[in-house]
Amino acid sequence: MTETDLTIRELTQRFSRRSLSPLEYWLALEKHIERWEPAICALYAYDPEAARRQAAASTDRWMKGATLGVLDGIPVTLKELIATKGQPVPLGTRAVELKPAAEDAPIAARLREDGAVIFAKTTCPDYGMLSSGLSSFHHLSRNPWDITQNPGGSSAGASAAAAAGYGPLHIGTDIGGSVRLPAGWTGIFGLKSSHGRIPVDPYYVGRCAGPMTRTVEDAAFSMATLSRTDWRDGTGLPANDIDWMDLDIDVRGMRIGLMLDAGCGLAVEDEVRAAVEAAAKRFEERGAIVVPAAPVLTRAMLDGLDNFWRARFWGEIEGLSEERRESILPYIYSWAKGGAAVSGVEAVRGFNQTIEMRKTCGRLFTEVDAVISPTNPIVSYPAEWASPTNDPALPFEHICFTVPWNMSEQPASSINCGFSKSGLPIGLQIVGPRFDDMRVLRLSRAFEEWTGGVTNWPQPPVR
Repeated sequence: MTETDLTIRELTQRFSRRSLSPLEYWLALEKHIERWEPAICALYAYDPEAARRQAAASTDRWMKGATLGVLDGIPVTLKELIATKGQPVPLGTRAVELKPAAEDAPIAARLREDGAVIFAKTTCPDYGMLSSGLSSFHHLSRNPWDITQNPGGSSAGASAAAAAGYGPLHIGTDIGGSVRLPAGWTGIFGLKSSHGRIPVDPYYVGRCAGPMTRTVEDAAFSMATLSRTDWRDGTGLPANDIDWMDLDIDVRGMRIGLMLDAGCGLAVEDEVRAAVEAAAKRFEERGAIVVPAAPVLTRAMLDGLDNFWRARFWGEIEGLSEERRESILPYIYSWAKGGAAVSGVEAVRGFNQTIEMRKTCGRLFTEVDAVISPTNPIVSYPAEWASPTNDPALPFEHICFTVPWNMSEQPASSINCGFSKSGLPIGLQIVGPRFDDMRVLRLSRAFEEWTGGVTNWPQPPVR
């Protein structure tokens, strides 16, 4: 383990003992990022000079015993869609006029309140509408495990940064799988919190945020900060007194549903199925009752959601000049144009399918205490592709295990459960009841302890 691989707990302990300062750690991390970034292009608005100033201020606070919060001095990245005051929010696309944000979004505000070192934003595809590192605005982001492969998305840069070790904490957003899908493809841990648990602005149906880290504990460490309330999220949950670091759990007697069929979309590849089945056996060996779980998604639900999202997105971009619309990534623009033909009645019917998803997810959780499934149905796909199908007529075939839980507002995570023969990570999704984020974190931590977690992370390419 190198100095840059330290966890949040290890960093804060060393800051407290004064055996390492936030500034010393940042300077080491800065060199590490310099070795990786040309290969994976994970960052936007990277500002090492500002990071040095923040780390120096944090060092002074630690020396005086006057830290601001539990994340004081911890380097953090934010997905580009999360506004930071004074910086443009391009939404991953050349179609947006670049204007400095007037204020910090809730997540950025909470992190600054705690003294975290926000050193960069991370890349995403146009409008966050792809599970890919492909963007009309940003450089192409790549998977650190194999730079010919995709890191997934839309929290593409966040997942690549976490896997490459750009510090212990990266924040993504998720409306259909955008934290969990890239987490699965890059071997990291990603938590999509319960809807409203982490305030977001703008808020929307299914839109959540969550930490993307190398360890479950690092994600848990961040939640006390991230989950503080903010009036700007009209779907935000009340203030909580959750002990986010209480991660112990006894799984004996728990009924865990094993879902290996999403109901539609891409078929689960053999290597993925085998890894998830092996994960299920680990739960059984420790006393859990693993039962088959039927799909909660249907083709009608997925197609309805597709219609609704196309209509919604077309409504957002139809007022742009033709020149600006044409600058959107062709894959996304081709998909969006289909929304022009969706009637208001059809759009409402599509939206109603999100309610159907909520019903089927709720029904399943009357029978089980948690659900495990593949995060992604396939192992990987090329970095240059816009999606696993690379076909705008089939845009959501890969999100069938993840998107229902956004619509049901339930917490869900992705944690590594193995590797393919080609050496690429495979993700296990763990889903808990609505509002019970701790159950997901505890089950994830237990699984991490049983397997030992990922220890052999990818190394920077030789330059």
